[in-house]
Amino acid sequence: MSLLTIILLSVALAMDCFAVSISQSACFKRPIWSKWIVMSLSFGLFQGLMPLIGYYVMQLFSDIITAYDHWLAFIILGFLGVRMIVEEFKESDEHDDEKHVCDVNISYGKILILAVATSIDALATGVVFVPCPDRLLLGVSSIGLVSVIMSLIGTQIGFNIGKRLSFKWGVLGGVILILIGTKILIEHTCFS
Repeated sequence: MSLLTIILLSVALAMDCFAVSISQSACFKRPIWSKWIVMSLSFGLFQGLMPLIGYYVMQLFSDIITAYDHWLAFIILGFLGVRMIVEEFKESDEHDDEKHVCDVNISYGKILILAVATSIDALATGVVFVPCPDRLLLGVSSIGLVSVIMSLIGTQIGFNIGKRLSFKWGVLGGVILILIGTKILIEHTCFS
């Protein structure tokens, strides 16, 4: 797995954190840095931790899945990508009348729930590192770091221009995941 693929995977997985950060910070009239930093660090921690857990769970079944890991990565990443795209359009349809549904008094408990919820998709991506365990540490570090950075950028966008910005970030993340899954499948079926 190349460094570029790891970076693209990291960016794709961070899109949920990015979108949630925009939506949560768009509610505030002044910056609340303590909560934004905690939220960003929580997102990064859980986004990096989940693929690690997924990788070790997949290791238990490595003998069974080695011959099919590229198909499994393609299916999982494709499914997650399509789901991100569908959810992005579904959420925009549900909230047409209320553009920014958010909690002005975001609690640390809610931050934890958001961190876990946005990182569930990352759990399944642990399968991507099964054929290349030497890239696991770099991968989870990159995923965590990019999630923190994207979350901090998202809070700034949300606070400054979030109410006027209506870009579907989840669609971009979904497309990136689908492309990475397709690339993995092509590399293993055409070049092995």
